[in-house]
Amino acid sequence: MDYLVELNAEQRRAVEHGCADLNDAAPLLIIAGAGSGKTNTLAHRVAHLVVSGADPRRIMLLTFSRRAVVEMQRRVERIMTKALGPNAGAMADALAWSGTFHAMGARLLREYAPDIGLEPAFTIHDRQDSADLMNLVRHDLDFSKMEKRFPMKDTCLAIYSRAVNAETPLGEVLGGVFPWCAEWEIELQRLFGAYVEAKQNQNVLDYDDLLLYWAQMMLVPALADDLSDRFDHVLIDEYQDTNRLQASILLNFKPTGRGLTVVGDDAQSIYSFRAATVRNILDFPGHFTPKAELITLEQNYRSTQPILAAANAVIDLASERFTKNLWSGRASSDLPALVNVADDNAQAGYIVENILANREAGQRLKSQAVLFRTSSHSATLEVELTRRNIPFVKFGGLKFLEAAHIKDVLAVLRWAHNLRDRVAGFRVAQLLPGIGPGTAAKLLDGITESGSAAAGLHGFRPPAAAAAHWQDFVETMSTLHLGAAGWPSELDLACRWYLPFMEQRFEDALQRQTDLTQLAQIAASYPTRERFLTELTLDPPDATSDQAGPPLLDEDYLILSTIHSAKGQEWSSVFVLNVVDGCIPSDLGVGSTPEIEEERRLLYVAMTRAKDQLHLMVPQRFFTHGQRSLGDRHVYAQRTRFIPNAMTTHFQSRYWPRAQSASAAARSIRAPIDMKARMRGMWGSS
Repeated sequence: MDYLVELNAEQRRAVEHGCADLNDAAPLLIIAGAGSGKTNTLAHRVAHLVVSGADPRRIMLLTFSRRAVVEMQRRVERIMTKALGPNAGAMADALAWSGTFHAMGARLLREYAPDIGLEPAFTIHDRQDSADLMNLVRHDLDFSKMEKRFPMKDTCLAIYSRAVNAETPLGEVLGGVFPWCAEWEIELQRLFGAYVEAKQNQNVLDYDDLLLYWAQMMLVPALADDLSDRFDHVLIDEYQDTNRLQASILLNFKPTGRGLTVVGDDAQSIYSFRAATVRNILDFPGHFTPKAELITLEQNYRSTQPILAAANAVIDLASERFTKNLWSGRASSDLPALVNVADDNAQAGYIVENILANREAGQRLKSQAVLFRTSSHSATLEVELTRRNIPFVKFGGLKFLEAAHIKDVLAVLRWAHNLRDRVAGFRVAQLLPGIGPGTAAKLLDGITESGSAAAGLHGFRPPAAAAAHWQDFVETMSTLHLGAAGWPSELDLACRWYLPFMEQRFEDALQRQTDLTQLAQIAASYPTRERFLTELTLDPPDATSDQAGPPLLDEDYLILSTIHSAKGQEWSSVFVLNVVDGCIPSDLGVGSTPEIEEERRLLYVAMTRAKDQLHLMVPQRFFTHGQRSLGDRHVYAQRTRFIPNAMTTHFQSRYWPRAQSASAAARSIRAPIDMKARMRGMWGSS
């Protein structure tokens, strides 16, 4: 048991829970406070289950990002190596059912496709492709020609997705989240029905379908029993970030709770805009009889005690939560700072001065971060950083799959994989000169009517401008459709066909070609085209050429990030912008008690990212990008309501710029100039 000696008492309780009798492991809820070693504890639990005799092939581990899966697998293998020696690698490799909810859903749907009426060769649309298909259906129903402005494609998709993931009737979603669209309820109901039919006709699924089909499978007793019997243990990370649809899957997957472990922190539930609900984790113990075992991890290994004391004080005022009091063995005399400044410019000046001072003291720029509620809040700071030649990277920007040239190449592969995928085919056909939307639609109709890709392509008469490229296009698509080139050579073939069109379309084609090389490197790590398209769509890497001058990987640079993107990260020094009412909480997030409580949790998350230094910036006024009718304007605000006067003992108050000394003030006094007399003197007046 040497591999467990580094765990504290509560971590060890969580790791060993139910391992004495693996056939009767009661449901377990681990409330893991910020910086309390959540990932380490979960990895040890997975490893200990295997060491205790659990079959790794019958364990499912669900996380919220591919990166988290890789990190978890790496840790589990390292821990099992200590326990099992040379056999650890094989046992770790057998943990094949590890991934995101969506990735596991896609895998199960392909496996059970014949049982649920799906064709196994279905393709998966990303959000942009789904919005494009929604727009095609919207246009076909003539909703784009309404006298009054009908919601645009992205709004329609957001409404549809919210209704599905929150398991909420359309009328309630419109009334609660999209009230400006409520008058279109009947039309939207019709649109969503037609959208579902279009997806089924084209053999495509969107992100939401990966969960929705899985959830529906769990309502069929035979399928639910079969799936439940395949897995003895199901472990879910970040349970506070699940939505109602994911909770439905889980509770029907393991209705008794036996072998079920969920890990999370209700105080870090900040993704309601994605339909996540804090109720899932708050209500989890009561779903089972007897109730789930509750273990709380309170020892923080990240922050100093003064930072934790301030963060605890903020979250203590929450209206409902699991009781915990984070503590740290890292003593410090430095209280977190409440920094009072005049405006955005002063805020930027303070941050830059302190970042440079920290750098001179030995802190790398990468170990410092500036966090903000909304991306636009950092605009003034970005100008000052650029002026002072301080490199920075801002999260989150474009994703790899959002770059036009990457979407083009992936569309070629998607269409070759599933020629009924109308969105992919529509994009690919229009890469050819002389082919616009109308001609592309005729080509796709011809392929559908002929029932054969080869017949549809060979039988189509292209416009004159596309004639010179047509034969090469037909041969390339036919080869890709039949899989004759083999994987990953198929990607190389698609890129070679696409390259001339990319050079014509983009001025920075040479830089974008580097992205295609990166795409090829990614593709080589997947065994099949199907796996590549599925997993890359579900968890895309970051963009490269579409970012504005990113620094090289070996350079030092400051981190700018929204608080949402910063969750799970940590830095030595953290600066939080605009800790005032109107920003935290956002003026758009104070409509109800649940919204206000989520804003409180957002501040808590920001504060608990800091290890050694925490600066909460309190400008007297800040610049905001208002609605078009109001224009850009300055807003005056007070310190956030989440830090009332009684709580300020946990902070040191600072004012910047510092007050001038008496001698400096004296030097700044000059004899007044009679400017009025000068103006009169210009015309001969005394």
